[in-house]
Amino acid sequence: MSIAVLKFGGTSVSDAQAMRQVTHIVREAVSSYDHVVVVTSAMGKSPDPQDTVKVTDLLLNAARSAAGGDADTYQRTRRLLADKHHAAIDALVTNLDDRRDISNEVDDLLDGFEALCASVRVLGEVTPRALDTIAGLGERMAARVLAGALRSAGISAEAVDATELIVTNDRYQSASPLMDLTRERTRARLLPMLERGLVPVVTGFIGATQSGVPTTLGRGGSDYSASIIAAVLDADIVFNYTDVDGVLTTDPRIVPEARTIATLTAQEISEMAYFGASVLHPMTITPLIEKNIPLRVKNTFNPTHPGTLIVYQADASKADGAIKAITAIKNVSLITVAGSGMKGVPGIAARTFSTVARTGTSVLMISQASSEQSICFVVPRAAAANIVAALKETFQDEIAHREIDGVEAFDRASIITVVGAGISETPGVSGRVFGTLGEHHINVYAIAQGSSECAISFIVAEDRCDDAVRALHFLTQPC
Repeated sequence: MSIAVLKFGGTSVSDAQAMRQVTHIVREAVSSYDHVVVVTSAMGKSPDPQDTVKVTDLLLNAARSAAGGDADTYQRTRRLLADKHHAAIDALVTNLDDRRDISNEVDDLLDGFEALCASVRVLGEVTPRALDTIAGLGERMAARVLAGALRSAGISAEAVDATELIVTNDRYQSASPLMDLTRERTRARLLPMLERGLVPVVTGFIGATQSGVPTTLGRGGSDYSASIIAAVLDADIVFNYTDVDGVLTTDPRIVPEARTIATLTAQEISEMAYFGASVLHPMTITPLIEKNIPLRVKNTFNPTHPGTLIVYQADASKADGAIKAITAIKNVSLITVAGSGMKGVPGIAARTFSTVARTGTSVLMISQASSEQSICFVVPRAAAANIVAALKETFQDEIAHREIDGVEAFDRASIITVVGAGISETPGVSGRVFGTLGEHHINVYAIAQGSSECAISFIVAEDRCDDAVRALHFLTQPC
């Protein structure tokens, strides 16, 4: 019994025309696999220049503005979302009864959204729990519309809310799945549907606690949802449909000549996702690794292109030191704690990162001098000022006694990461990377190679970030 999980991103379900393309892809999958499960994001922004509606962003902005006392934005948002979804329903769903039922369900969800925003406005605050309830409404509406479109195209389909399937902890806005419970509930709900020949259309991005309170898996979490469902169903493959021809060697907005990478290992795609490649949620492959379930990234609007295959076995991609991709993260700050008095003093690093942790900030990259006289690390720029203030308070005695010279932030920084299996162990790769940067007069402020064999990360000034990416892209090799 073969099972394929097909995940469609927001651009893939952005309007009626995009959803028609999805129905063609699903029909092809139904003819190729015994069972098919579809996972959908919320409707994204369509190519129409007049369409400015990004559903999840609108929902969250409306909730936050309501907390500030705004009574207009959420009502205007409700009208925009109603227009967008009803236009798709009217264009796609041919059965009048089905069209009426789906329209009513969408209106009920929007009524709930409006009521919740009104409550938020009265309270004057919006909690993470309330934000998760609101943020997931886009996927719930999209699943109903897409299921109706599939039925009108002759494919037996039924919308399923992932709150029935994916059980998570209560870390709202970035919940983690409880896999044993998720496996039990997902198989109990979906396997009977599959045996009846139905295509479940599951909401991405959302789950629920054991008590049924809605949660979300973090922005971009629909990718993660598909992998969770594939893992607990023991699926044969996951197809992740987006609006590009697979995973590219770099951001095509910076380098128009960026190429599709035919094959990537799990480690390579993890490094790329963590360090700025937006094609996949960073946690996407985690549930698939143990089950060795391959994932193929494809283009909804160019489905004959093979895209990129993500594999997990060590021999599936040779660790030959070839540079496959260049990624970049902008809007970060490089924090430096330095001083000759730090050398040989135990606990400096522990106190540094404990202080950062108390600010609730994730550290993106760490670099420490071998002399132990400085520690550098990278954080989102918005958090830098609070972190510097907290560290100065933590080390106020050491600063007073000149054991630590101070805590400084370089705010106009970017992280560049060079990715490729085996590059850190291949002689000459680092020389080519930093030699190329030197030839283009691009200064490197900090380097972190870490334990990964497939990535080298470093810091450059933000105004040279794009130049660095363009220069290094010439080192990538077809793969």
